[in-house]
Amino acid sequence: MKIRLILALKEVSEDLEDGKKFYNEREPGIGDYFFDCIISDIESLKIYAGIHPRYYGFYRMLSNRFPFAIYYSLLKDTAIVAAVLDMRRKPAWIHQKLITRTY
Repeated sequence: MKIRLILALKEVSEDLEDGKKFYNEREPGIGDYFFDCIISDIESLKIYAGIHPRYYGFYRMLSNRFPFAIYYSLLKDTAIVAAVLDMRRKPAWIHQKLITRTY
């Protein structure tokens, strides 16, 4: 499937800021690297959208560099990113986050 547009829910920016803050607290500068890597992963949806397994009603793409997952849906030629969540969290926490994300 050819994706022309990638949209992100407003909560995704909060997810990214939380991750960036987490990594910057461990070592300054790593948060910026985290952010750049996740954005690169999201941009790769233009090529790879739809090939990932589904969890909780969303496609789930695992980040290449960090233990985070990008949850997204497809609508025609658009990928809608619903969440970028830390995979080290409890599955119940992840599920709760995802059921509150609608567009």
